[in-house]
Amino acid sequence: MTVDEDKIDEAALALLHLTLHDGFRAWKNFDWTVLSRLHAKGFIENPENKTKSVEFSVDGLRESKRLFDALFKKA
Repeated sequence: MTVDEDKIDEAALALLHLTLHDGFRAWKNFDWTVLSRLHAKGFIENPENKTKSVEFSVDGLRESKRLFDALFKKA
């Protein structure tokens, strides 16, 4: 089976929005490979630290909200 990693990344970014706190942070309870790809795409700050949350970039916060609404909001 071939997996579309971009779709995985979009879903993870949208789900990070569920744990948004302090305006721009989210709990990092996702696979490290996914978090590393989100970091490489510029959506979150470096996830490889001792904190239990990651910091969104401005674009990452905006995109996480957009994806969350697109994927999970009821019409």
